[in-house]
Amino acid sequence: MWLILSFSINHKIKKMQLSEIPVRGLGLFSDDNSHFWMDNLMNLLQRFPQLEYPHRQDFYMLLFIDDAEGEISIDNQKIRMDNAKVIVIKPRCISSIDINSKAKGKIICFTEDFFSLRYNNNILDQFSFLHDTSKVFIRLSEEEKNKWMYLLEIFFKEFRLHRRESVKVLRSYLNILLFDLECLYDPLGFVVNKSPKQQKIKEFEKLIEKDFKFKKMPAAYADLLNVTPNYLNKICKEVTNYTAGDLIRKRIVIEAQRLIHFTNYSINEIADQLGFENASYFVTFFKRQTNKTPEQFRRLSNQ
Repeated sequence: MWLILSFSINHKIKKMQLSEIPVRGLGLFSDDNSHFWMDNLMNLLQRFPQLEYPHRQDFYMLLFIDDAEGEISIDNQKIRMDNAKVIVIKPRCISSIDINSKAKGKIICFTEDFFSLRYNNNILDQFSFLHDTSKVFIRLSEEEKNKWMYLLEIFFKEFRLHRRESVKVLRSYLNILLFDLECLYDPLGFVVNKSPKQQKIKEFEKLIEKDFKFKKMPAAYADLLNVTPNYLNKICKEVTNYTAGDLIRKRIVIEAQRLIHFTNYSINEIADQLGFENASYFVTFFKRQTNKTPEQFRRLSNQ
């Protein structure tokens, strides 16, 4: 009876909604203001229990799963720990980790600045699996798993040495792993040099990320990008198959779903946080995009 009651209480705690979603930085793992950190997965939650509960993070996380049990939740998607895989948790997503204490594998965390401080730009843009709309895990064959285990051991040894020039070496190792993941994610490869239209879309997506709560019309972004609304819409269709308005609405819906599922904010409060004039307008918008009202989505996502 006690075991059943204990499981029920723990389950409710894990599903508990939050009034505020905490934001975690790399300071969770280290207090040396580093832009990079890695470790073994064993006893991860015993050392960092904050990861077990819903949170956002301002860094990228790669989880190399060799042998583990449990489940990782990223926004509304759940990934089982079964076969060898790499799980990618991107900044701004809401995630929680449930993993057994004897898990085998590695965790790698790094910020955008880990690269941009060296290359004066964000080279992470070239990796398609790091884009916001990409899938969150990549399965590894036995051959790929063995290769990753070998590379990660060398990588980890360098990290623990803390030599003066280690940052450059670590950046190189991480670059190798990211390129390998890109090949697995997109076997046809990718073009590093983006066309002017692709670069303009990337600028547009960054502006959406920054301003979607306040600017909901394409014309406002077109003005910031020094193009006409018609041209912005045209290149969006060419590059992404979505209109400029579609991209803005998709980002608003993602944030709305996160707030509905992971917080106990009222629908009025969520509408206000997302910059809607009133709750009825927000409800209409959300239902048009998802075919569900916010309350229906909350009820279904918490089942």
